[in-house]
Amino acid sequence: MIDIALDMEQYDCPFIDTTADHDVAFAAVHWDFDQRARELETRMVVEAEDAGVLDTGLDSLQAHGNMHDCALLRREGNAAHIRTTIEETAAMQTIRDNGGYITGPFHIEAGSETWHVGFDRGRDADTTLSELDRDNEYDVIERTSTTLPQLQDLVKNAGAAMTLVDGCRDLSDTERETLETAVSEGYFESPRDATLGSLAEDFGVSKPAVSKNLRRGERKLIERVVDALDDIED
Repeated sequence: MIDIALDMEQYDCPFIDTTADHDVAFAAVHWDFDQRARELETRMVVEAEDAGVLDTGLDSLQAHGNMHDCALLRREGNAAHIRTTIEETAAMQTIRDNGGYITGPFHIEAGSETWHVGFDRGRDADTTLSELDRDNEYDVIERTSTTLPQLQDLVKNAGAAMTLVDGCRDLSDTERETLETAVSEGYFESPRDATLGSLAEDFGVSKPAVSKNLRRGERKLIERVVDALDDIED
């Protein structure tokens, strides 16, 4: 299996057009393609900086010419869960006509979309990329060849991977920023390139405050890692 991650700009996609005009972002949580109708049904999470921007973005999405249906399922502040149906885009048709298929969730923001698509044969992937290049703007972010054992391992341990993702989401903004800075500046290296004192200066807080944020973040991640280890199947 050939798995390709693409940063795609489609000129007939209502989601991309909406993010190009408004400061909103879409993330797919479910998708289903109707072969007969050549339509894609998705359930998306939409986020914006504030409720007003979200309203404007949703109105723009619903009015798009390629949007067949857009229903609001749930809303909380500046985020919404929607169900949509759109007609097949030109890029989607190119991928499907060459035997391609969606392999992962897609994210759309600032006028471009991250796609994860798969192909059974390398030459089909090459043909698709060549055809996409005629009418679309895209960059290949990553291209990997997955063996059957690797694919089996991925499927078996998807739960463990989600446990780790949930651990990252549990971090507060301060905990995440503190850990990221500590790693990038070499706090965890031996010998250390950074100290609690230098990190405290970076954030303008005391050394005990930095230490507390590090410990809290480390504890949350380590607990999730241990949970994931229990879920991993050999």
